[in-house]
Amino acid sequence: MKIKLLVSLAGAHNAFNAGAEPDWDDEDAIRLIDAGFALPVSETKIERAVATPAAERRKRDVASSDGNDASN
Repeated sequence: MKIKLLVSLAGAHNAFNAGAEPDWDDEDAIRLIDAGFALPVSETKIERAVATPAAERRKRDVASSDGNDASN
């Protein structure tokens, strides 16, 4: 079972920092969760839809119809 440790744990062969997500045997994982030292990690990832932002729309600069420019 995959768990997320809320505290650091160290043993004879391993050491884990808080926040680590190791695979643990089910019986010990349940004990760590019940003691408040870990949380179960969901194995399946949930895909979420994200709305794409609307395209930016700008007003076009239109030259005068008689051909005279204000910059002349």
